[in-house]
Amino acid sequence: MEMEITNLVVARYADGRVTKGTTRDFSPLRPSFHVEVESGGGVVEIRTRQLKALFFVKSFAGSADRADVRGFLDGPQENSQGRKIAVRFRDGEFMCGYATSWTPDREGFFLFPADTGSNNDRVYVVSSATAEVKAGPAAEALAQRVLAAATATGGTPASRPGKAQGGAPTPRNTTLGPRKPQSDAA
Repeated sequence: MEMEITNLVVARYADGRVTKGTTRDFSPLRPSFHVEVESGGGVVEIRTRQLKALFFVKSFAGSADRADVRGFLDGPQENSQGRKIAVRFRDGEFMCGYATSWTPDREGFFLFPADTGSNNDRVYVVSSATAEVKAGPAAEALAQRVLAAATATGGTPASRPGKAQGGAPTPRNTTLGPRKPQSDAA
């Protein structure tokens, strides 16, 4: 007997829309999947290419008083979840984490947040929604550059322009956005 896995997800579209709910059929190998909408809104089909990212979350409520940790926290270059990856999305959001399967020619990849206290368990990043993706030492350099720019402008880079786990949106600050991925280092 096959066990069905249910995931809490927040689907963030490239155009800014958000759908929250559960999915049982997401696969990066298929062009679409279904989400049972959180508020009893039925089941909707989502075309992956329309997304910015799919956030697999621990809860929809999150923690409004928790400040996400920015950057890599001097973590190792690689761990069991892959090598360091920094992603700047087209909308300005910036994320740091680890990925085992990122290559510039893929349509998307899973990113495991560097901030282990994050409400996100993992994030499926849609490559066409990124402005910049860097791996290894180049990821650290990108994170430092983004954090320095945010500090210089008096802001702090948000890990997301709005709360991925639900709640009131956070103000958009200097963050990274999507573009065709590039690799400077391994």
